[in-house]
Amino acid sequence: MDHDTDLNITLIGTGTIGLSFAAFHLSHTLSPSRLTIYDTRPNLEQYVQETLPKFYEEHPNSIPFSKIQIATSLKEAVSNAHIIQESGPENLQIKRELWVRVEKYAPKNALLWSSTSGIPASQQAQDMTDKTRLLVVHPYNPPHIMPLLELVPSPSTSDQVIQRTQDFWKARGRVPIHIKSETTGFVANRLAFALLREAIHLVDAGVVSVSEVDKIVESSMGPRWAVAGPFRSYHAGGGSAGLEGFFKNIGGTVQECWDDAGRVNAGKDEGWEEKVFKEAREVYGVVDTGERDRVTRRILDVLKEERDGAAREREISDSLQSESEVRLSSK
Repeated sequence: MDHDTDLNITLIGTGTIGLSFAAFHLSHTLSPSRLTIYDTRPNLEQYVQETLPKFYEEHPNSIPFSKIQIATSLKEAVSNAHIIQESGPENLQIKRELWVRVEKYAPKNALLWSSTSGIPASQQAQDMTDKTRLLVVHPYNPPHIMPLLELVPSPSTSDQVIQRTQDFWKARGRVPIHIKSETTGFVANRLAFALLREAIHLVDAGVVSVSEVDKIVESSMGPRWAVAGPFRSYHAGGGSAGLEGFFKNIGGTVQECWDDAGRVNAGKDEGWEEKVFKEAREVYGVVDTGERDRVTRRILDVLKEERDGAAREREISDSLQSESEVRLSSK
């Protein structure tokens, strides 16, 4: 996989996540690499040709369809693959049965990835002969734009599989994070859902509206967290004393907020659903995800430019410092 000139990637599942990954792989591999797509839906080839351009909003006519092979059977799809990435239904039984069949036909050294949103690799691999091969590679939607990949191994997943997967994504400018233990929802969603829970509580309690919560996030922590995550942000907020100083200054308020956190249970009909869902529909209707993706991409591009510039400045400064030390030592 160090060289993309002979890299065969197979995608199983052509929902939003599967085709988003297809868009990413097509723009980050070199010809004559091949992308094979397999799905049980009827008229798959026509569906891909009609739907994939939506992920190329700025250049819909630039899709290299010649690099795509539509497989008519699972065996055909995986037999010569170096990477097999599953983005199928969130159904444990389907995934368990799928990986048994994939293992039967796939090359022994092929990487096996699941893009599940929450089903652990240990559960998916229960019926596999070699459980060390399977790794959850959970994206943040949409994966053709968002850099994060959460790599969530089972206790059986081999270190080599994790390392090969990290190397693959890092080489393509992505941010693969090794999640050390299987945990419900992984990490990104747990953080996001904690904020969502409190947002629902505040709306349900009549403190703010749905749109006001969104405006608060979009005009405060949203931009801040694009630059620095919560620990780095609040470490900066503590000045020279760092995170410890931050908690020393307002730790009491933080604890009071935690103690007063809204208790929301999304499966026990506590009455908030109708109010919150109705308000969201009235305010937003159907969200234009194309606009979301364009703005997100621009934000990520600006951040990359700034960070690359800062890195170059540090390199120049270090180089000048080294030259200065060499001159001083030679006197």
